[in-house]
Amino acid sequence: MTNKRAYIESYGCQMNFSDSEIVASILADQGYTLVEKAEDADLVLLNTCSVREKAEQTVLNRIDGLNHLKGRNPGLRVGVLGCMAERMREDLLEKKKLVDLVVGPDAYRTLPLLLDEVEGGQKAVNVLLSREETYAEIEPVRLGSNGVTAFVTIMRGCDNMCAFCVVPFTRGRERSRDPESIVAECRQLVAQGYREVTLLGQNVDSYRWNLDADHNPRDAARPTADFADLLEMVARACPTLRIRYSTSHPKDMTDKVLRVMAGHHNICKYIHLPVQSGSSSVLQRMNRGYDRAWYLDRIAAIRRHIPDCAISTDIISGFCGETEAEHRETLSLMEEVRYDMAYMFKYSERPRTLAARKFPDDVADEVKGRRLQEVIDLQMKHAAERNGQHVGQVQEVLIEGVSKRSDRHMYGRNSQNAVVIVDRQYAGTELMPGDLVRTRITSGTSGSLQGEVVERVREGVEEW
Repeated sequence: MTNKRAYIESYGCQMNFSDSEIVASILADQGYTLVEKAEDADLVLLNTCSVREKAEQTVLNRIDGLNHLKGRNPGLRVGVLGCMAERMREDLLEKKKLVDLVVGPDAYRTLPLLLDEVEGGQKAVNVLLSREETYAEIEPVRLGSNGVTAFVTIMRGCDNMCAFCVVPFTRGRERSRDPESIVAECRQLVAQGYREVTLLGQNVDSYRWNLDADHNPRDAARPTADFADLLEMVARACPTLRIRYSTSHPKDMTDKVLRVMAGHHNICKYIHLPVQSGSSSVLQRMNRGYDRAWYLDRIAAIRRHIPDCAISTDIISGFCGETEAEHRETLSLMEEVRYDMAYMFKYSERPRTLAARKFPDDVADEVKGRRLQEVIDLQMKHAAERNGQHVGQVQEVLIEGVSKRSDRHMYGRNSQNAVVIVDRQYAGTELMPGDLVRTRITSGTSGSLQGEVVERVREGVEEW
């Protein structure tokens, strides 16, 4: 055991932030105290992302920036965790002399042994991928928590070999957690006062339990649970907990999931459904496993089962070989769907991916930039229109904290995941994080809604 201090800095997706909470738990068991600033730490860990080159460069710059801390504290140890650790282990240890420790996403249990090696004067590395590791029984330490919302990882890895993506190489094959452990973690969150959970996976729609690595039943007497079954289990077990999930894959989303969502008020009416491109020919080069017609059929199914559901997406501009006509197909799909929100990027070639091996990155950067801006401009227009449709409605809003722009206001989110700003004072009292309030939406922009609280929702099961 030790009395040293650790600082963890997370980059990238929600999965990385959830993983950092697993790491924090493992360190706490070894006697580490978690601190909020790198300057106060004996161990600095950077949990990294490799999805885009810019994300990796940000971390490399951060590593260089930590040099001054080592100058002041020669005993400081610096480690790199996550996807970038697996992909760039040799460069990190050999070229970035500051790095003492490199640990991949499936090797966090070995941190105590690796730290012992580092204290003995050695560099330490473990980036082995696993076909079984889910960290199911480790109780996460909630980092930077507002005490209202939390992440619960339901599965790890990805079996989809999208041409542009490094995740299968950095996080390994898909494996799911025991649903009973997921339900237990959600129940514990309720007991701790949390009001909302996001179930996480690279592709939640492919969640399966009771299958081994060879896809054979472990126990033929027990039925297999799919993602819809898991959603139902959590919704029934935790009726006062709002439930979200991310991320869905269009080729795997079923009507069964949509029926479960429609049947439970505490499952939020929001789906993130990445399209990446509106062109079937680009989708084929991307190896996405669906075409434009299939995707639009899934959108129609969402609208049919959950008419008030918000939909967000991911869009990549300038993928290998993208023509102007294919780009226009993306814009026309956006016009048809009219997303509430989107994450939009220029294509960034990643080493080891199918696209890097098979296709030239042949769209000029200025063309990528222009096409991306057209996508952004159109999405901003649609987001403003979609948010405007909320005006006049009374919606349940879960308060998460004080607005960043004004301490006289609070912010929360409605079921559709839109940020709602309200006055901090209501009926002579102050709103607090965790309050559920009925709010009349008074105005909206492309980025948020503004509203007036009309009623506090009472505590208890009946609120849902």
